[in-house]
Amino acid sequence: MNIKRLLCCGVLLLSFSVAMADKPASNAPVKRDATTFTEADVQEITSIPVLQRMVAGYKGLGDLQRLSWTLARLSQLNPDSADLRMALALSYAELGDKSKTYDLLLKMKDQGYGADLSDDPRFEKVYGTEAWSYVVQALQMNLNPFGEGSVAFELPKGDTLFESIAWDPKRKKFLVGSVREGKIYLADMNGKLTEFISPADGSGLWSVYAMAVDADSDLLYVASTSSLYFKGFRQEDFNKTGIFKFKLSTGKLLEKYLLPSTQGTRAFSSITVGKGGQVFAADGLNNQIFTIEGDKLKLVVANPKLTSLRGMAVSDDGNMLYFADYGLGLFGADLKTGTGFAVEHDTATLVLGGIEGLYWYDGNLIAIENGMSPQRVIRLSLSADGRGVTKMMPLDVANPAFELPTYGTMVGKDLYYIANSQKGLYGQYGDVTDESKLKPVKIFKSDMRFAWGENGISAGGMKPARQATPEEGREMMRTRPTMLDEATAPPREKKGE
Repeated sequence: MNIKRLLCCGVLLLSFSVAMADKPASNAPVKRDATTFTEADVQEITSIPVLQRMVAGYKGLGDLQRLSWTLARLSQLNPDSADLRMALALSYAELGDKSKTYDLLLKMKDQGYGADLSDDPRFEKVYGTEAWSYVVQALQMNLNPFGEGSVAFELPKGDTLFESIAWDPKRKKFLVGSVREGKIYLADMNGKLTEFISPADGSGLWSVYAMAVDADSDLLYVASTSSLYFKGFRQEDFNKTGIFKFKLSTGKLLEKYLLPSTQGTRAFSSITVGKGGQVFAADGLNNQIFTIEGDKLKLVVANPKLTSLRGMAVSDDGNMLYFADYGLGLFGADLKTGTGFAVEHDTATLVLGGIEGLYWYDGNLIAIENGMSPQRVIRLSLSADGRGVTKMMPLDVANPAFELPTYGTMVGKDLYYIANSQKGLYGQYGDVTDESKLKPVKIFKSDMRFAWGENGISAGGMKPARQATPEEGREMMRTRPTMLDEATAPPREKKGE
């Protein structure tokens, strides 16, 4: 969820009504005038889309009081959203409510948030107290770099837009994929590139967004999309996306698995390989996850409540698939029972929104969290059943090399990843806006076993969410291709409300 988009998506002139679909109705939802809502009225609403429309309406009307109530309710329903927390703090500041502003910002500090608010004019109404000085100092301290990782090597700068990296353990070489060229290069530890696979070879590759290696089977899987960023884009390839399977040792194309191009805009943006070579690829636009079954793609996870699927990871035993939703946090799917779950954690100490890359390592999850301030790489220790986080250990935080770190690859106990994604330098039609601003691509290395025996930050204590039974899960899979209805459902209303 992007609160900036919410606040700009519409302005209503005098008043607006909201269809109250949360409560049962005999024929149609009852429409109520949202300009008369009390705080209790807002608290009753569990529909996130309704609350989003209310944010836009109150913002347009300048109704700061109801805006703050609505943002507070949204934040309750989306506790892993950094954008919502900061937007709520700003609304309190605009109201001049020092107590609520300070309290929320200090809670955000405890969650690991960092920010420099010392000269931020948006908080001017709450300036000038010793408490404010303490809050500012506390948030600034969280911006201090932490960790022992470093830049391992650099790739040459240029109009390539490298967004993905993988590792070939037999050749001891990295593979890097170009969104602009649709090419895959081999890279050594000094960053020297050698062209490996090209669209001109007959593969038909488009923009390369993600790669996964199955070294035991000598296979390379590539998530590729015909995007506007691709220099070889053709109109007849619009909306085409798929998984390309290559022989890892030679780069020979073995198979293509394409999604239908007649079903709207699609884009495979992340991919992973689990036990036995099972492949999972996520369409981040439609928030669906597919696997390869035979010669076809099979939909295994889909839910309209998801907002933006990013990284995925599979447990070593192949039983659990974990995936990050950029706005909503971390989820999992039990592949044995066909049921989904939200990964439980204490939101007072840990925020799991804004995760881009996700990796399974020795019973832990490693997450690249570029939607957090400060940007960071963290290790998440899981509960015995794999459905909750018990503690978090920051590996590298606020390193000066971090400029939107994205995806990575594991090499032994180290995670290598792109530290400075430069997609922000490209316009809506895929062309670089100022080529002089392009920089060498920094490949960062973090030790996944850093502080392995230390306690880290406690992230347990949450009550487990109700999970679907195996019978419910099997029925759910028979009737519709989704695993997450229970995990992403809003809180149920109490009887009588």
